[in-house]
Amino acid sequence: MRKTRTALGALMLTGVLVTSGCATGDDAVVAGPETFEFVSPDGKLEILYDPPAERKPVAEIAGPDLLDPDTTLNLQQDHAGEVVVLNTWGQWCGPCRAEVDDLQRIQDEFGARGATVFGINLRDPNRQKPVDFVSDNGVTYPSIWDPSNAAVAALRGFPTSVVPTTILLDKQHRVAAVYLVEITDDKLNSAIERLLAEEVEPA
Repeated sequence: MRKTRTALGALMLTGVLVTSGCATGDDAVVAGPETFEFVSPDGKLEILYDPPAERKPVAEIAGPDLLDPDTTLNLQQDHAGEVVVLNTWGQWCGPCRAEVDDLQRIQDEFGARGATVFGINLRDPNRQKPVDFVSDNGVTYPSIWDPSNAAVAALRGFPTSVVPTTILLDKQHRVAAVYLVEITDDKLNSAIERLLAEEVEPA
């Protein structure tokens, strides 16, 4: 599948300016001294957080399972000790449709090695549409159904207007990288390998 690159705007300290892609609305940055607070300097679309000791964990992320709303998914509890590729998506979003095969290949490659893809489905009030999308594309990794952005609000300062976004979490669920663009498995594979090789730091 040919990839279509989407240019997205800069996340500023006081808000978000989005010029194209599947982005809508504005989001204010919220301070979070103990957990991850997202700020994108100088309009960067790829942000790395190193060294590991300077990373901050995300707050608890939980919500209804897209495929079974009576079941609650909890990122921290369900994937303790795992590297997580956290991806926000909507079936209405062209770049999300383009990258889903890459995300599934990542799941297939790393699922048995201690890394998983974990989705958050945004702004899809009709649940059947994203359910059909998951089924049609053979997606096996879990997603929270989050039409109201309740789950994604745990990412303080996170630009909910920028979809898709992919956030790499290390084994301690600290943010290691953020990608505000459509991703490919080739782009993420080496970063995931590095996180899998990292030693877990003492609390």
